Amino acid sequence: MMCVHMPKPDEHAEIRDRASNDPFCDRVGIELADIGEGYAETTLTVDERHLNFHGTPHGGAVYTLADAAFAAASNSHGDAAFALETNISYLAAAEVGDTLRAVAEETHLGGRTAEYEVVVSDEAGDRVATFRGRVYKPGR
Repeated sequence: MMCVHMPKPDEHAEIRDRASNDPFCDRVGIELADIGEGYAETTLTVDERHLNFHGTPHGGAVYTLADAAFAAASNSHGDAAFALETNISYLAAAEVGDTLRAVAEETHLGGRTAEYEVVVSDEAGDRVATFRGRVYKPGR
């Protein structure tokens, strides 16, 4: 009898597909770079369309990048997750051409709620913003 090793199915394929095809993120230029259990990374390369009237990236663009990572991470367990609250602290500005990376990590998973911290950093690894969010998971 021959033993054949079957690859483990990608348990995050569905959420990866849904998050990668988000029409708003596509319009803004956000890409899902990685996803795992309670974890996700998104990226955005800053261009002219992301700037505010000061010539720096609009806070809404940075927020959207962090929120996309938060959404992917919070839905990575397979249960639907709905945002209860979010906040963001802006720490530094980026420049046109910079690629920003948002890394979302689960900091608490309770009965029907979970909490996440998202760190947005530039290519040098310097922190641009810190985002925190909580979700409600009705199916748990």
